[in-house]
Amino acid sequence: MPSEKSSSADEANGKAKEPVSTLQKGLETIAPLVRSVEETPEPIPTTVQGTIPSWINGNLLRNGPGKFEFGNTHYNHWFDGMAMLHRFRIESGQVTYMSRFLQSDAYKKNRDRDRIVMSEFGTLAMPDPCKNFFQRFLSRFEMIDNASVSFVKYKGDYYVSTETNFMHRVNPESLETVEKVDWSKFIAVNGTTAHPHYDPDGTSFNMGNSYGSKGALYNIIRVPPEKTDGKDTLQGAKILCSIVPANKSHPSYYHSFAMSENYVVFIEQPIKMDLLKIVTCKLRGKALSEGIYWDPKQDTVFHLVDKHTGKVSSVKYHTKAISTFHQINAFEEDGFLMLDMCCADDGQAINNYLIQNLRKSGDALDKVYNTLSRPYPRRFVLPLQVTNETPTGQNLNTRSSSEATCVKISNEKVFCQHEDLHGDDLHQYGGLEFPQINYARVNARPYRYFYGCGFRHLVGDSLLKMDLKDKTLKVWYQKGFYPSEPVFVPSPGAEEEDDGVILSVVLTPSQDKATFLLVLDARTFEELGRASVPVNMAYGFHGTFNLTV
Repeated sequence: MPSEKSSSADEANGKAKEPVSTLQKGLETIAPLVRSVEETPEPIPTTVQGTIPSWINGNLLRNGPGKFEFGNTHYNHWFDGMAMLHRFRIESGQVTYMSRFLQSDAYKKNRDRDRIVMSEFGTLAMPDPCKNFFQRFLSRFEMIDNASVSFVKYKGDYYVSTETNFMHRVNPESLETVEKVDWSKFIAVNGTTAHPHYDPDGTSFNMGNSYGSKGALYNIIRVPPEKTDGKDTLQGAKILCSIVPANKSHPSYYHSFAMSENYVVFIEQPIKMDLLKIVTCKLRGKALSEGIYWDPKQDTVFHLVDKHTGKVSSVKYHTKAISTFHQINAFEEDGFLMLDMCCADDGQAINNYLIQNLRKSGDALDKVYNTLSRPYPRRFVLPLQVTNETPTGQNLNTRSSSEATCVKISNEKVFCQHEDLHGDDLHQYGGLEFPQINYARVNARPYRYFYGCGFRHLVGDSLLKMDLKDKTLKVWYQKGFYPSEPVFVPSPGAEEEDDGVILSVVLTPSQDKATFLLVLDARTFEELGRASVPVNMAYGFHGTFNLTV
């Protein structure tokens, strides 16, 4: 399938439209993408069309929900489905596929009872009628260990993670669940993000909240790169610093954070968590998600933390109320920190991804989609040298190529306005999310390219490549096909930033067992090949590529 390219002729003809152009009518039903599927525990062959480069040797590992009911009980939210792990083994131009359910406590207990007995983000499990009152009371406080968001790496080991304090170490070859690991056994946090960052030496950084009698804290976490022995997991993890929320009883929800060469950037956004509602949700018979809300009256605030000293900058960088799930990149140049991320102008999305919404059809499906705010890639420029002498009331951004502004309001407050990292043509693709870069080469450095999914549906329906040099797009799109997050794999000895391939798993809800692994030339965005898998999959979240020798 040839790629689509953005066209200046379209713009000249007035075809480039404002964001309202992303309103859709007649959306295809995607209900098959959020249905339970069977695991494939032994590798099976795929059928290759085109050519998969022989130099790609490794595993594309993917994670996401794969089971949405047990017996006659069902989950309410997309995030609740039981984690299913996928492995596409690519070797000498051939591909095999396998999948396994994560053997979490939640999965095993639900399976053994054939009913949902452990609550998830958007689903409250009803107490077991066979237990006495005290046992039922305790069962309401079991912690979520259904790690369905992503694959992450610490000290050379692979884990699957969600946003609670539990991860599971897994074998990337067999997908077997090896060990459950509790962050709170090593540092005082009650959960971490599923999106750590890595320094070139393997040092990992993450963020996690802690909750105590005095309210919540945001914590920056550092995990050393080396193991002390074969059984080592998170030994040596330390809290680099803690940040006090603007409202201790209503801290911000965050899915990820940004990192440059010298700074961790925490984004405190107006998606808020009402801790009292969350702590009492089970007693009140409500799901945890009921305690999360959007407060558009509050600014979004960027907090800068020195990675080396743990010192939190006294200068806070404010912008209007926006929400973000994923950052693209952050880097320092000319005394500024460039912060690039996918932003939406409201934060309602998290509560809209109910399974009942994803399974709608016709006008009802169109209505759900058209009420969501689109995510767009934006850049904020943060001046790093703000002192008492820095003038107020004027734009401090001296970068001539940048339209972003940053104005000092007081000695400890700078107000920032973003610049778009895209042209008008992105509106017709529904914005961009699931951003990816050539991480090993350009993370925390100046860069030119990023990749993502276009969202003309509730899930990704196109693959996009953005060139920051001139803000032009390359697009892979085929009607009725829904690609996953693009994963960049560099060519051996690559000299250019985009010398490599893009891997994405493409699902087809209108066809049975028509999933395939897509391989694109990352430079041209032309299709090189695809490996068809004779199984059904649910639409997942995040993945990674691990090189094998």
